[in-house]
Amino acid sequence: MSIADSFKQFLTNIKVPNHDQIELRYGEITAALNKAFRDSESKTSNNLQVGSYGRWTAIKGVSDLDMLYVVPASLWETYKDGGQSKLLERTKAAIKARYPRTEVYVDRLVVRVLYKDFHVEVQPVFEQADKSFKYPDTYSGGRWKITKPRDEISAMTEFVSEKNKNLRRLCKMARSWKNKHGVGMGGLLIDTLAHNFLRDTKEYDNKSYLYYDYMSRDFFKYLSELPKQDYFAALGSGQRVRVKSNFQKSAKKAHELAIAAIEAAGKDNESAKWQKIYGKDYPDAVAKAEAAAERYGHRSSEQFVEDLWPVDIRYPLQIECEVTQNGFRETLLREFLRRRLPLRRQKKLRFFIESCGVPGDYTILWKVLNRGDEAFRRKCTRGTISRGGKEITETTDFNGDHIVECYIVKDGVVVAKDRIHVPIE
Repeated sequence: MSIADSFKQFLTNIKVPNHDQIELRYGEITAALNKAFRDSESKTSNNLQVGSYGRWTAIKGVSDLDMLYVVPASLWETYKDGGQSKLLERTKAAIKARYPRTEVYVDRLVVRVLYKDFHVEVQPVFEQADKSFKYPDTYSGGRWKITKPRDEISAMTEFVSEKNKNLRRLCKMARSWKNKHGVGMGGLLIDTLAHNFLRDTKEYDNKSYLYYDYMSRDFFKYLSELPKQDYFAALGSGQRVRVKSNFQKSAKKAHELAIAAIEAAGKDNESAKWQKIYGKDYPDAVAKAEAAAERYGHRSSEQFVEDLWPVDIRYPLQIECEVTQNGFRETLLREFLRRRLPLRRQKKLRFFIESCGVPGDYTILWKVLNRGDEAFRRKCTRGTISRGGKEITETTDFNGDHIVECYIVKDGVVVAKDRIHVPIE
């Protein structure tokens, strides 16, 4: 398979698969609100799909869908003076009447509608003369704020045609990368930085899939060299897009991996190297990993979190590993690796959550994967995903490059993840 065919298949693999279901839910919510505010049951008028889905940069696993509902201008006098909460509660009541068994609640700026596979955040708004929107914020007693999603959508659409459709594709590829590596970047930030990257170069104006290996390499280099700052100006609207956690270190690693993948062009491990960046939706690499295990008559039991839950990484998570052995003081694994000390057998490893940016209640999942010939020979690759607490304990039983991953699940969606490599000699 050529590099062009591989990237084309990769982008096919990450398409949103439940488009019809999402459109159905958007339509039903719109009809409920039109009935409450206009005595109409239109499923298409007075709404605007926004967020990554509205900009056509979402990928499979997208969990938070955003929608604006345009409230009749005649009601502005009713809600303008301190009526933010009342408008949100009326919006909630209309949706709840349509979906009495669905969880619907007000969450500061929006009304959240929790379906089984995804959530819709509905924001009632008043349209302004300049096509921007005023939306209610119930924080600190209530206020009205301005959002300009049409400017962002227009900027995306304009650049799609100017850059040979590469902008939306790059945005989607970047989402796979951040989901694979647990990079806590919001969708608008990804789209803004991808836009800025292509804006500042003409290298890919007329290129397509055949050059997506080089485009990946250059984009990650661009990200790694950006200054660390609290926010960036959004494409189109110029409004502030908050940076939840620094992404430069992860981007630098991805840049190094892309260089290695390009150098492996035409070799048996080429696909595996691209999968290290983009995950198993990049074609071929999973089959090779299974074949390696089957050399010893052992079929891998590894589970992949994206097969079990929608994955939409939005928050930072950091796990650490503490190494202990009788007669030795406790030391973090990263110190072993930094000092290039060998990690021998018969040591106790305590993996724990160092920091987690996910708010509210959530579920913690862990995965321990053993790799290498000894793991295959012993038929002990493991790799199942199970619930756990804020820490788990393992021991260094045999040689190999082992991996421990932690996932945070909130409202049925994986919203944060991190991993640690444990090389045992």
